[in-house]
This record gives sequence, C-alpha cells and structure tokens, in this order.
Amino acid sequence: REYGARAAGFVLSGMGSDGAEGLALVRAAGGYTAAQSAATSVIFGMPRVALECGAAAHELDLEDVPRTIQALTAR
Repeated sequence: REYGARAAGFVLSGMGSDGAEGLALVRAAGGYTAAQSAATSVIFGMPRVALECGAAAHELDLEDVPRTIQALTAR
C-alpha cells in the first residue's frame, strides 16, 4: 500500500498459500509480481497458487529473478 507501483514481490519455491496472499496485495497496489517457474522450483506449491489465483503476473525461472530485480530498480 505504501509503495504502490514502485513495489515488487516474488514468490519462490515452497508450500502453502500465504505468499500468494501477500503477493496479491502487492499486485492490487499496482506493483510488479512474479512467481518462480515449475521447472526451477523444488516445491511448486506456493508459486502455483500465486499463478493460478492471479497474484503473480509473471512466471520466472529462478536464474531470471536477479536480472529482473536489477531491471526494476534501474527504472
């Protein structure tokens, strides 16, 4: 809520739905949201939930996350 479109959230490998719930708040505020891809997740549970419920707008391979963060912070 505080940072709006300047916020970013990433859900990485894991179980449950709490990360997806938090990510949905970031997306609702206009921030960038992404979830780790199935191909690079040890456990795809939480990223899957984030993608299926629409909390994550993007699916990224793990090795693309640092590059994405750098690109977002360069803006």
